[in-house]
Amino acid sequence: MNPNTPTGATLFGLTAADLGTLLAAMATLAVLFALYTAATVRDPMARRVKALNERREQLKAGISASTGRRRTKIVHRNDTTDRMRTFLQSLQVLQDDQLKEAQIKLAQAGIRSKDWAIAIIFGRLVLPIVVGGTAALALYGLDFFPDWGGMKRFGAFAAALLLSYKAPDLYIENKVTKRSAAIRKGIPDALDLLVICAEAGLTVDAAFARVSRELGAAYPELGEEFQLTAIELSFLTERRMAFENLAARVKVDALKGVVTTMIQTEKYGTPLASALRVLSAEFRHERMMRAEEKAARLPAIMTVPLILFILPTLFVVILGPAACSIRDAF
Repeated sequence: MNPNTPTGATLFGLTAADLGTLLAAMATLAVLFALYTAATVRDPMARRVKALNERREQLKAGISASTGRRRTKIVHRNDTTDRMRTFLQSLQVLQDDQLKEAQIKLAQAGIRSKDWAIAIIFGRLVLPIVVGGTAALALYGLDFFPDWGGMKRFGAFAAALLLSYKAPDLYIENKVTKRSAAIRKGIPDALDLLVICAEAGLTVDAAFARVSRELGAAYPELGEEFQLTAIELSFLTERRMAFENLAARVKVDALKGVVTTMIQTEKYGTPLASALRVLSAEFRHERMMRAEEKAARLPAIMTVPLILFILPTLFVVILGPAACSIRDAF
């Protein structure tokens, strides 16, 4: 017998000592990775603040520019976007209303570049041709699924066309939904901070800037929007435009109510702190009602997992010993 042959139980040719060494090495690597992740954590507002500072410089240059030549310096040209725009204009499918709607959707999704609006419209035109042509070639030309009938092939081809056409819109809508949910969570806290800032004597733009700094780590999306609003309040000729831009960029009804209150406060000179305090209480009550609604739906949601997974296990645990005793008795 070879003395180097391992004795005892093995798993895939590895002894218990080998498995212990391997698991210890994996645990060490996991600890090192956790330490690296904790040491290199990044501020979620750093990249957003950099983009907002660029926006500040653009607004400053746009307002101070007195000629059209100086205004063109702040416009960053993109050759790919220009080619897409030229192609869509040659086909006469680029409409101003459609472009404006796409830009609003992108702003609600947190995408500041307006060039992506051209890309979305271009994708609606090109993706059905590419994906539909590939599906037609695979289904009818190369006969990938010979067992499929005519209706099934046509249904797959139509589904590929429809999904490829709606893919850009579905992607943007998904980002808008997630961003709106993240912003909605932080609105009550933001209003409380605005009330404190207003009672402390800060101006509206200073209050928005302060709230954006305080909430930037917890709610980076809301902090970004408030910081951009503070910048626009400092540079735009009418403060009402900054509030309207905030309502257009965020697809949250609660924030639209805040914007309406801010506009009325600026117009009629009503007390800002009292109005924001009432809105904050309403939003907190609404958030509590939403949580209670989810809790009330929980029993109905848990019915199916309870029947499929928990009750069979419970029956086995309770009736198993009795069944074994009855079997032994007979």
